[in-house]
Amino acid sequence: METITIKTEYIKLDALLKFAALVASGGEAKEVVGAGLVSVNGEVCTMRGKKLRGGDTVTFGGKTVRIEADES
Repeated sequence: METITIKTEYIKLDALLKFAALVASGGEAKEVVGAGLVSVNGEVCTMRGKKLRGGDTVTFGGKTVRIEADES
């Protein structure tokens, strides 16, 4: 499982998919989320603007990313 550290309060799902290099573009992120291929915390999520915070996990394409909040 890969860990992504964010310095903001949250990151949106589509931005995380791009940041973690799980997709190549925002258009691809929109497609895979809309098709129900992405899970957030173990549940399918079709909201590409979903706000993710520290402790959340995102799974797509056999890869899981855990979000960690930078408290500094």
